[in-house]
Amino acid sequence: MKTMNFLVVGVGGQGALLASNVLAEVGVRAGFDVKKAEVHGMSQRGGSVNSHVRWGEDVKSPTIAKGETDVLFSLEKLESLRYISSLRQGGIALVGESVIPPLTVSSGEDSYPVDEEIARVFEQVTDNFHFIPTQTLAKEAGTSRAHNVVLLGALSSFIDDVPEEIWLEVIAERVPKKYVEVNQAAFRAGRAVVG
Repeated sequence: MKTMNFLVVGVGGQGALLASNVLAEVGVRAGFDVKKAEVHGMSQRGGSVNSHVRWGEDVKSPTIAKGETDVLFSLEKLESLRYISSLRQGGIALVGESVIPPLTVSSGEDSYPVDEEIARVFEQVTDNFHFIPTQTLAKEAGTSRAHNVVLLGALSSFIDDVPEEIWLEVIAERVPKKYVEVNQAAFRAGRAVVG
């Protein structure tokens, strides 16, 4: 297997780091060499956060070179545009439905792009672009906080080499016991939406 490069992006507090931890552990359980690097920045104050996760037979570096991301996993729409230059031509872009307006938008200085504008930008890089109704599916599963796990479910449907059971086991170990069922339901909902 060639090295798979996953870039997990979002805004602080959205669960990007939990998602990247699950993704890294799933890779380990599936038998891959895994490397991970996180950039927290101002994540505790609602700033941008990203995490590089790489799976392969022998992964040398934890960071992904620009233009070599196989899967852009974005929990927030505007963050997907911030990191589009990291996506390789024809890569997979999974974008959740969360909107967290930056200060320039909330102050009225700028406007937030509509879905059609975002899709047009991605069409120049890939035809494998997917808006995932993460908030909607998470609420239906029992909690809007599981939107990151919905996106993991969507991602899992593109990775045939890893059985669903591995994902569910890792999720069960990474979330508090009382939220395991809800998160597993959110995962399955995300998996079904593109699978």
